[in-house]
Amino acid sequence: MTPPLEITPLPYHEDPLGYFAVLRDRPGAVLLDSGRPTAPGGRYDILSCDPLALLEVDGDGRVSGDPALADLSPFDAQQALLDRLPGEVPDSDLPFLGGLIGYWSYDLGQRLEPVAGRSQPAVGLPASRVGLYDWALIQDHDRRQSWLVARAARRAQVLAWLETAARPAGAFRLTAPFTAELSRDDYLARFHTVQAYIRAGDCYQINLAQRFSAPFEGDLWGAYRRLREATPTPYAGYQAWGDRAILSLSPERFLLCREGQVEARPIKGTRPRGATPEEDRRLAGELEESLKDRAENVMITDLLRNDLGRVCRPGSVRVPQLCGLESYANVHHLVSVITGNLKAGQRPLDLLAAAFPGGSITGAPKVRAMQIIDELEPSRRSAYCGSLGYVDVRGRMDTSIAIRSVVAEGGRLHLWGGGGLVADSRGDDEYRETLDKILHLMRALTTPEPGDKWNKKDFQLVNSGIDIQ
Repeated sequence: MTPPLEITPLPYHEDPLGYFAVLRDRPGAVLLDSGRPTAPGGRYDILSCDPLALLEVDGDGRVSGDPALADLSPFDAQQALLDRLPGEVPDSDLPFLGGLIGYWSYDLGQRLEPVAGRSQPAVGLPASRVGLYDWALIQDHDRRQSWLVARAARRAQVLAWLETAARPAGAFRLTAPFTAELSRDDYLARFHTVQAYIRAGDCYQINLAQRFSAPFEGDLWGAYRRLREATPTPYAGYQAWGDRAILSLSPERFLLCREGQVEARPIKGTRPRGATPEEDRRLAGELEESLKDRAENVMITDLLRNDLGRVCRPGSVRVPQLCGLESYANVHHLVSVITGNLKAGQRPLDLLAAAFPGGSITGAPKVRAMQIIDELEPSRRSAYCGSLGYVDVRGRMDTSIAIRSVVAEGGRLHLWGGGGLVADSRGDDEYRETLDKILHLMRALTTPEPGDKWNKKDFQLVNSGIDIQ
């Protein structure tokens, strides 16, 4: 007989970094971070490590990690793994009582839709990596409580881990400036190609992104702490294994599912925060009144209504918020909310497969937009514009859109900036917007460690002429 799952109170902390610092070197360590105490909108932190099993999906859609699941499609294999956990759990409002935690890259979407795959891989991360976790440390910032969810043997093990001393975050530094994969002229040439596609009727909107890279040395946990301090967000996350890591500071929820109730929160429309309260109000008002930004948002809201309609009950899909203003540490956004009720027999992973990748980072119509992105972006997006999140054994799920995200591999960092292009977009404005969204991340990562000597040229974004000080 399986021992019962127990929920044990732990000391509450305003942020999860102290707890995770103790666990971060363990196998399969994962942090889903709400950005508290300063990020708006976040509530729960979820931490775990030492999964019962890990599944990876390669760029061709092949599943590895468990030979019994190797012949299944990625989402079917993940569902079969999730089904191995005992379903008997206590009645609780906590979001996660065991299940899958991990990521699904944008590139996985090319296995779901007819996309040629002409762009080349930028990094070698798996297309998806999820673990099956039978325990979690959860912090609820609304109630200011922390909990350990585990069965007796695992609970004793985790409590022993938490008594050990954390390894301090090590030094981190870039060893050369960030380099843009596309020059400004390269970006504008692609912008004009998108405009030609829009005029020809191929699409209404394309989310065009560009990649930036820099070599580094040191501790990526130190890099994550810098990024979190610079831009706390409610859907952040950290995963590191070998020489690879994902450091995500996303403000955007992709899909939430709870008792069959579904919610999506697409972001379209961005302005930077102002240097003064007056400028900040002006920029926020400008965004709210922008017909172009509202049009982008409405297009993607309609796309997501269609995606949710594939797995939700007819007539249940609603839009309770259209183009609402939300303000974060570095930007203002327009955010819409789409809700629905899952059809009988549909599960959260069916929902994820039906809507993946998120329409806010593809364009409309989705398949043609993905084909154009594949044609115009020189390299694949990897985890950027994919999703991080969990799928709980009870049928609950919460996932992000992995924007504002850094991917590390082999001593190099990669991050992307993008934006939605429509018929009345202006090339120079869109180019600058791709930078506005990530310059604060670059600045945080470029900040020298004490004692380092840096010149002004170290703060130049190579291939763009942009000063990131």
